[in-house]
Amino acid sequence: MKLTESFSYEGADVEAVYALITDQAFRTESCANQGSLEYEVTVEPSGDGATVTVVRTQEADMPDFVKKLTGSTVKVKQTEVWSGPDAGGNRSADVKVSIIGQPAEMVGTANLIANGAATDFTLDGDVKVSIPFIGKKIEPEVAKAIRSSLREEVEYGQTKL
Repeated sequence: MKLTESFSYEGADVEAVYALITDQAFRTESCANQGSLEYEVTVEPSGDGATVTVVRTQEADMPDFVKKLTGSTVKVKQTEVWSGPDAGGNRSADVKVSIIGQPAEMVGTANLIANGAATDFTLDGDVKVSIPFIGKKIEPEVAKAIRSSLREEVEYGQTKL
């Protein structure tokens, strides 16, 4: 299932947004702000980019038929491998979000793109739940959870810029 999201950080350039989303303290605060029960954030610089890894346990905000498979909580691992800036100063990342212990993941690309006095943040990915017969019914719920988490983090980030 395709997942496409777009947000705008008004009044912030690409480097300001990149600095925020690769800041370990901010990403840790964001986990707490979203009500994660347990979380661990690591940021490893690599050349002009960085790898951000977030592992968090959160309430399974899913319909009952999904909770029967996952339980009342889910442990999620999110990895973002950010590149250095391109010639226009824009950045991109390979993103993978996995539900640990479940055959569910989202693989895609995030972009930070200069847009006048703002920076656009886009995410394009594919959500896949590899469970015969019911995987396709669960994919929209996983996508909904990823969208919600991303929206909350962007809104929180906008208050920090």
